[in-house]
Amino acid sequence: MASVLIRSSRTAAIQFIRATSCAQYSSGNTPKITTHYTVIPRETDDRWKDVEMERYGDEADVVIVGGGPAGLSAAIRLKQLCQEKGTDLRVCVVEKSTEMGGHILSGACLEPNALNELIPDWKERGAPLKTEVKEDKFSFLTEKHRIPIPVLPGLPMNNHGNYIVRLGNFVRWLGEQAEELGVEIYPGYPASELLYHEDGSLKGIATSDVGVAKDGSPKQTFERGMELHAKVTIFGEGCHGHLAKQLYTQFNLRENCQPQTYAIGLKEVWEIDPSNHHPGRVEHSIGWPLNKNTYGGSFIYHLDEGAPLVAAGLVVGLDYSNPYLSPFREFQRFKHHPSVKATFQGGKRIAYGARALNEGGLQSVPKLTFPGGVLVGCSPGFMNVPKIKGTHNAMKSGIIAAEAIYDRLTQEDASSETAGINVTEYEDRLKSSWVWKELVSVRNIRPSFSSRLGLYGGVMYTGLFYFLGRGKEPWTLKHHGKDADSLKPAAECTAIEYPKPDNEISFDLLSSVALSGTNHEGDQPAHLTLKDDSVPVNRNLAIYDGPEQRFCPAGVYEYVPTEDGEAMRLQINAQNCVHCKTCDIKDPSQNINWVVPEAGGGPAYSGM
Repeated sequence: MASVLIRSSRTAAIQFIRATSCAQYSSGNTPKITTHYTVIPRETDDRWKDVEMERYGDEADVVIVGGGPAGLSAAIRLKQLCQEKGTDLRVCVVEKSTEMGGHILSGACLEPNALNELIPDWKERGAPLKTEVKEDKFSFLTEKHRIPIPVLPGLPMNNHGNYIVRLGNFVRWLGEQAEELGVEIYPGYPASELLYHEDGSLKGIATSDVGVAKDGSPKQTFERGMELHAKVTIFGEGCHGHLAKQLYTQFNLRENCQPQTYAIGLKEVWEIDPSNHHPGRVEHSIGWPLNKNTYGGSFIYHLDEGAPLVAAGLVVGLDYSNPYLSPFREFQRFKHHPSVKATFQGGKRIAYGARALNEGGLQSVPKLTFPGGVLVGCSPGFMNVPKIKGTHNAMKSGIIAAEAIYDRLTQEDASSETAGINVTEYEDRLKSSWVWKELVSVRNIRPSFSSRLGLYGGVMYTGLFYFLGRGKEPWTLKHHGKDADSLKPAAECTAIEYPKPDNEISFDLLSSVALSGTNHEGDQPAHLTLKDDSVPVNRNLAIYDGPEQRFCPAGVYEYVPTEDGEAMRLQINAQNCVHCKTCDIKDPSQNINWVVPEAGGGPAYSGM
């Protein structure tokens, strides 16, 4: 892993380098960074002219992209219906992680209502829900103190009846249930490309190629990905899916909704001193270390799985304005709060990871169906933001999609205006479900934090209109806009001086990434692609002091001097990437496009 360059952006020397850098790079001398075929077409590259590019194709009734809670729930429900009604549909799931659950990261406090519907006998089947919530604690933190906030029935932070889970383990179990029913699951097959019929409807997906060198040329081991065609393709890629982004544009799915907004969630798993362990306790906080205008909060969940384990994390809204803010370092600082530190003293950190999450809620949900496919789960964004929970809604959306698709595919007249079937019934049924009712009730809580009062305004709004009014206010608040547009120029902001890690409770970035198990084949084009290689230095560094080197939770981006030392250049350490998608979301120039790497790349989370 590459080392992180530590430098002071305020020294006269760096200001001089930056100025000369901008002059040099604007003259057309930008070093080549991006070699990926999505930016550098192979058709224009002589190195590819004699390479066989045909793909092997296969057909299924339903193809599901993403083996998370939503996709697997859809797969299970489809096969359950086949068993109940004596029919058969071929259902295939492609998952970019080499094992089911390997790329999944969440808090996670699971509301079991959707699971109860899908697999009523889940306890007898050995579902890894071992820790029922016994105690809720909610607090407002100042730098030195903790102010308890009562958790009353009906408030979002009331977790009575929920379970603390390691979501990766739960997803692995869901995969086993799906396979028992006859679902074909293909881990280690990233869906990299959308395929279309001649009439413009979706035909299916293609998986990624392997054997491409870092400079974009074919290796001797080059193999083309395969095509999977389906009557309907379900997209359950998770937050900010790279294929869903293309579908939004292709089918104009975001025409009648507000921009999606996001947060980044950082998480660690610790084995702590047994005397500090309280199995079944759920702790949340708002306030410090974030200021009143930065949305976010912390969680500490005490697991009951034999060893004294806690899952701890910090969620930071990606609409923050100061380019010097580092979500990772805010998280490390949080663990040193006087009321928090004791939990971790004498303990051992055993896992780390990060993931973006949708926060737009109801206002940001796009159109969910199009000819040939549907969107489910966190891809379109069904998270209940004040609860910080989305798994139950994701699962239910997959169940509803499966039922609607099954009905269309098995009815006597399954004709369609297009080659790819448009299952419009799915969206209608979802809007009649408890998922939609829940999203409606909390629709204004997150936008209320964007007022001048910030955190205080949001808390007051939640108390007045959600708790007392049950979310039945007749108005719907708007979001601030795209998170990428919220950064202020560095000259208008104050640099944040973060304390050095003590390597007992707080840690540096790269030792943290090492705990994520992240690995990518080194000799492949960087999957963090740039639309224009000159933009990082000319704009992001010049105006915002290179915020990507701070908002990335894995040390992927760093600005280093050029060989002659007279300018700066962006270095992309793609091997560090934990697939959180934050860079694609927060880049103020919207110049970064995250695409899937070769099969097998990414984090190797164990029960995150």
